[in-house]
Amino acid sequence: MILQDFHVHTTFCDGKNTPEEIVQKALSLQVGKIGMVCHAYTPHDLSYCIKRDEISAFIDEINALKQKYKDIISIYCGVEYDYFAEMDIAKFDYVIGAVHYVCKNGHYIPVDESKAVLIESVNKYYNGNFYTFCEDYYKTLSGIYYKINPTFIAHFDLVTKFNKLGDLFDENDNRYIKAWKNCLDILLAKNAVFELNSGGLSRGYKLEPYPSKMQIDYIIDKGGKFIINSDSHTEKNIAYNYAEYAQYISKENI
Repeated sequence: MILQDFHVHTTFCDGKNTPEEIVQKALSLQVGKIGMVCHAYTPHDLSYCIKRDEISAFIDEINALKQKYKDIISIYCGVEYDYFAEMDIAKFDYVIGAVHYVCKNGHYIPVDESKAVLIESVNKYYNGNFYTFCEDYYKTLSGIYYKINPTFIAHFDLVTKFNKLGDLFDENDNRYIKAWKNCLDILLAKNAVFELNSGGLSRGYKLEPYPSKMQIDYIIDKGGKFIINSDSHTEKNIAYNYAEYAQYISKENI
């Protein structure tokens, strides 16, 4: 199998390296296929996404790199499209479907900004009930196909990012399990491909990839497929620890 990574961010959004620096690092790692993505423009939060006036520049730069390195590496131009994004995606090679916010009474609650912000928001808008919050998160994610037709789904259980200690909610609680199973059933009916995402591990937030082992097993039992990605925001995490995480799935599920 060719070593590949289709979820790498650059300085065009919240990444730390330029596209060409990413390509050079991928070559040093003998990665055969590299997909660089921007976070799609989200008007309610400009802190992490690509600026409207830089979208064409991003696409042009990736396309230029495709030609420059065409004989030694395959390069792809992608976009990570949040449920609440507003952006034309027609010129991208592929689209990652994602949810980074839950909208409650017109307020956008960031799922993965920080643990402190998440706790404060759930306390304010959900009276501290993380299970209701998680239900809204998975309901939102289950509707991603009504917004776009994503190539694959990013970090399915991103809502667990700050729950490594299990102090926010119990991931074995039946209410939580029911929420993600309902979501998966809807996405699997659309033949969704799910990302095995090592980003939470490489940055120290998680003890296992997104999605969880329980969710991976459920997807496999239902005949679902996976793609392994790093969700890297820095060159050092490209194709992060793939060999270890490939053990979660078989070749038949890739």
